[in-house]
This record gives sequence, C-alpha cells and structure tokens, in this order.
Amino acid sequence: MKTKEELLKRKSEISALLADETRSIDNLDEIEKELREINDQLAAIEKREQLMKDAAEINSGKSTETRTIETFNSNSQEQREIGTDSLEYRNAFMNYVLRGEEIPAELRANAVTKTNDVGSVIPETVLNKIIEKIESVGMILPLVTRTAIKGGVTVPTSSVKPVATWVAESSGSDKQKKTTGSITFNYHKLRCAVAVSLEVDTMALAVFESTLINNVVEAMTKAIEQAIISGSGSGQPKGILTEIPVEGQTLDVAKIEYKTLVDAESALPLEYESNAVWVMTKKTFMGFVGMTDADGQPIARINYGISGKPERTLLGRPVILCNYIDSFATADSGEAFAFLFNFSDYVLNTNYQMGVKKYEDNETDDLVTKAIMIVDGKVIDLNSLVVLKKAAAA
Repeated sequence: MKTKEELLKRKSEISALLADETRSIDNLDEIEKELREINDQLAAIEKREQLMKDAAEINSGKSTETRTIETFNSNSQEQREIGTDSLEYRNAFMNYVLRGEEIPAELRANAVTKTNDVGSVIPETVLNKIIEKIESVGMILPLVTRTAIKGGVTVPTSSVKPVATWVAESSGSDKQKKTTGSITFNYHKLRCAVAVSLEVDTMALAVFESTLINNVVEAMTKAIEQAIISGSGSGQPKGILTEIPVEGQTLDVAKIEYKTLVDAESALPLEYESNAVWVMTKKTFMGFVGMTDADGQPIARINYGISGKPERTLLGRPVILCNYIDSFATADSGEAFAFLFNFSDYVLNTNYQMGVKKYEDNETDDLVTKAIMIVDGKVIDLNSLVVLKKAAAA
C-alpha cells in the first residue's frame, strides 16, 4: 500500500494533467477511477491516524468526550442536506469559483462529470434558477417546442398525409404510401464566459449566486434566441430565416402598407394560420400604427391586459417584437425584415446539464467563469413560414 506522501504526489500529478488544456486525454475514465481510489485511501489513512491519536490521548489520561449543545440555528451545517443542493456544497462551490479552492471529494462524489472541460458541477439551486430564468426571459424561447433527445438520434417526420376518398358500395380504394423524412439533432456547445472582479471575493453566497445567474441568463438567452431566428446551422442551431420557405411564401416588399399584410395573410395556408404569429422589430411594427383599412379600421392595435403589459396585434394576429432581425428601414435589399411563423413547428433540443470551469485573466486579474450548455434546434414544418423581404429600390 502506498504511503500518504506517495498518494498526495500522484494526486498532484493527475491535477496538473487535467489542468493542461493543450493535452488530449483518452483514458479519462481510468484517471477518474484512480483519483477516486486515491481519495478513498487518503480518507482511510486520515481516519486511521485520528484513531491512533485518540487512543494515545486515552492512554495518556486525556478524555476525548465532548458535549454538544443543540440550537435552533437553521444555518447549522451538522444537519445539512446531502448532494449538490446542500448549503455546504454551495459554499464550497463559491470558494471554488472565487478562490480556486478544490471541492472536497466527499461533497462531489455524486457530481462527477466525464467531460474534461468541466471543473465542477453547478449546485442544483443555481442550475434550477438558471433554467427557470432562461425559459421565462425573452419573447421567443417560451414559444418553441423543447425536447431533450440524445444527440445523433434521428427523429422521423411525415411529409405527406393520406387522403380519404368516397367509394361506391362494395368497392375499395387505392392503398397510399406514407412518406417519411427525418431530422437529426447534433451536439452544439454553447459557451458563456463571465468575468468576476477581485472585489466580488467578499460577496455573500446569495449575492454571488444571483450575480452568476443574471450574467449567464442574459448571455445564453440572447445567444439561443438569436440562433432560433437566424442561426447558420453550422456549430449552432439552424435558424428559421435560414430555411427556404415554401414556394409562393416569400414576398418582396417595397413599401410598408395595408397591402403588405393582406399579401402575407394570403400567402399563409389556411391550415397553418391558427397559431402563426408576426415577428418583427418594434420600429417595423410602429410603421403600421396609424394605418387604416378601406373602412377606416386600424390595422395595428396595442391593447393592455390586466397586468398592464402591451399586447400588440396586426389584423388580429399577435406580434412578437425582437431585435434579432433588422427593421424595414435598416434592412438591405433582399434581406428579411419580418415573418409569419408558428413557433411550435421549431424544435429546440437542449441538454440542460451545465458545468463551469474557472481561470484567471492575466491582463485584467479578473476571475473568469465559463458555463457550457449543449443546444441544437431545427424547423420541423416550413408550411407556416411566410417571409417578408425588402425589395430593391426602383
């Protein structure tokens, strides 16, 4: 059996190996197993040393008996929760991010990840808040269909529906083939780096968690929603405007007017109009405000619900405002400035397992924490998409 010094030396060698991002590690599972065995052996050695120390004190006449006074302090760490949601783990996690202190093995035993780019698992309290805020912030994310399908799995889609035919008595009908396609979700890594200045070192736990959450939420929400609208599909989700609409559902618009909305509604198939919404910038929407139809009825309305939140509509259809596309005034010729779409036809496949790794920026002395998330997304049905593009100037 190795000595304590030999075990500590080997543990330092493994830590240095994992910290070297320039090296590729193929046997990560074996290293992880060895590290657990080293931690178990060190724990056994320390326990044996403590027992020997207690026995020596008893033999020398010293008593090791102690009395414990129970209190009603809710912050007592003796009666603590188990796992990454416990107060002890959350404090250790804060010390890891801010000061680089290693999280004790007994606290992270059930929180081991096999990705060598992740230094520690975010506590469940922080993770749950991050996911809750990402889904509630912004106008786009709450509308799309979210799944948690394993990357690389092919999902079948149907491109044709069977047609029923009227037949005479004792007569049959032709058998129809059901045509199917497929969609495959890939692994696209979304990375968010948050810089924490040295002054944050004195922050309380609750303030630290709130600060980290707000930074990650703002960055990841913008990145995901931007990808949903206009993502290239290479290294990121494929956006709605990157798809090619069905023939006849791309309109060139030279001037914003009442006819613009009429043409768009005409291009939208009847079968897909129930849940389709408008998407445009606030500046484009305000261009419709004040317009009326032939009977003098306003085509754009801004109503206020019970909560006082504005509810914008164009000819009775909801309008979602965002800054992920250009307005009509700033768009180039041939560029989309608005579109109709049913967001339930867009699937966002997300792996909600996040991890963080900390490093120091030598130029600014900031402590940088990077968060990683696996995201992919695709349009599964294009029939509800009607795109308005700015026409070339005459």
